[in-house]
Formats: sequence, structure tokens, C-alpha cells
Amino acid sequence: MNPRRKKRLAIVGSILIGIGAVAGLVLYALSQNIDLFFTPSEITQGKKETGLKPSLGQRIRIGGLVVPGTVKRDPESLKVSFKLSDMTMPIVFKDSDPMVTVYYEGILPDLFREGQGIVANGTLAEHPPTGLSIEASEVLAKHDENYMPAELAEAAGQKHDKATYSEKQLESKKANSY
Repeated sequence: MNPRRKKRLAIVGSILIGIGAVAGLVLYALSQNIDLFFTPSEITQGKKETGLKPSLGQRIRIGGLVVPGTVKRDPESLKVSFKLSDMTMPIVFKDSDPMVTVYYEGILPDLFREGQGIVANGTLAEHPPTGLSIEASEVLAKHDENYMPAELAEAAGQKHDKATYSEKQLESKKANSY
């Protein structure tokens, strides 16, 4: 092989190795930001197809229905905890259903209420009294597909009261955000 071809081959080889290294670094950096979606039953029992369970400390996204009677608010701060259950039809909550407790500090969305579907982003943790739980950094409320104008909802008696926060709770949130 003549020297000119060897030089071209070396240049092409080094370019390919460089592109491969850059692609590997980009994929590694992006893998740190992936939030996998799980339901409460998948967290406790694993995914149906693979049996894969999330590990403690892993960032995940969890979706489910807020179990009625489980929302607990701290009167001194914006801390709130609630349990999530799978979205199954018909919507019936049983104690035997897999449930995961979500801990969140902040102002909840206006659509948040018991029996409502939500999605929470956070990390998986272990709390001794409740077992597996999520330390949420964000809570998103899902709305249903059955849109009803406010006037019709009030007439039908389906009025939803927005959550109210005391001045002390709002002040503690402002103090923590600075």
C-alpha cells in the first residue's frame, strides 16, 4: 500500500473513532436525564413484559389515581403526601391494590383532587412507615376528556373547590425559593 493511501486510511479511521467517541459521550449524558414511566403496580411488582423494577434513588415518572382519603397536608408548610393507585376500570379503591405514597413540597395544580389522575416526577425512596415512595419534584394533574363549562358543572353540582393556602404556607415557600 502506498503512503498516500495509508495516510487517507489513518485520517478516515481517526474521524470514525472521533465520531464514535462523541456519540458515546452524548448518549451517556442523555441517559442521565431519562425518566422512565411506571405505574404503582409496576413499581411494586415490576413491568409485566420484563419484570424490571426501578431501583432506589432512580429518577422516575409515576402515573395513577389519587386514592380518596389519603391526601395529608402540613398546616405549617406546603408539604403534602398522598397515595397513588393504578388506573383500572371500574374505578374502585381496595386496600389490597398496590399503592405508592408520593411526598411533595410546593403548590399543587388546580386540577389536583382525590380520585383524579396525576403524573409525578421524582426519585424512588424507601420510607419505613409507608414502604416504597416517591420524593416528587413535580406534580402534574391530568384532566379527563369530558370537558364541561363551569356554568354547567355548577348547575350539575360538580363544583370543584381549589386548594387554599395560608399566608404562612406561602411565606415558607417564598423563603425556600430564594
